[in-house]
Amino acid sequence: MTSTEAASLVAVVTGGATGIGRAACERLADEGVGTIIINYSRSAEAAERLAGSLSTAGVKAHAVQADISDLASVEAMFERIGGEFGRVDYLVNNAGTTELIPFRDLDAVTPAVWERLLGTNLLGSFWCSRAAAPLLKETRGAIVNVASIAGMRGVGSSLPYGVTKAGVLQLTRSLAIALAPDVRVNSVSAGTVRSGWHEKLVGEDVFAERSEHESTVVPLKRLAVPEDIAEGVVSLLRMSFVTGQDLLIDGGQGLLY
Repeated sequence: MTSTEAASLVAVVTGGATGIGRAACERLADEGVGTIIINYSRSAEAAERLAGSLSTAGVKAHAVQADISDLASVEAMFERIGGEFGRVDYLVNNAGTTELIPFRDLDAVTPAVWERLLGTNLLGSFWCSRAAAPLLKETRGAIVNVASIAGMRGVGSSLPYGVTKAGVLQLTRSLAIALAPDVRVNSVSAGTVRSGWHEKLVGEDVFAERSEHESTVVPLKRLAVPEDIAEGVVSLLRMSFVTGQDLLIDGGQGLLY
């Protein structure tokens, strides 16, 4: 792909203001993608700050608010994107949420917890993919869903989180069939990532202690950073003959389970 061709591309990254989403936006910009839509729900300041930074670097970056768990909000966002930019080439379904609940505490898993996690992590990815599909078909574009090792193993912040991420893996496979041959759909599954996510969940001191221990176990002797996951995301967006696949990015730790 030439630099001119890349400059014409439009990418949408949900939850794009912070962490993995921010790193994905920055990596797309580095790859020459000309227009990047930074979706956010509540992180308005971070989204606008990133848009300003990318715009200074020569990218047409726009922060767009939408709650991806709300179908009407999603449809309005993509209607706006289609009207203003006329195309979508890449969709990164990155936005996610969780709740810190010990697996054995089943009583703490309330209907409200299920509704929130399913609504954002799984249904949100579906609503965005469905709303973007007509635009992606026109460009023969690609989707990458951000899943997790928690969707494969009995690990993670909570039981519902792991279940929703397992759903994202199956959604990836199913959408790959549903949208073929026009749109490719893949996913990345992250291990533990130093992104601020875990620090907020358990506190900086606890996470620092846990990550120091975990780093000694990982074959590559460190934990991932958001840029590692973003590298996988952008690579899958560019792979023209790969669909329905998941890329595990965990430094080889999954080999030891």
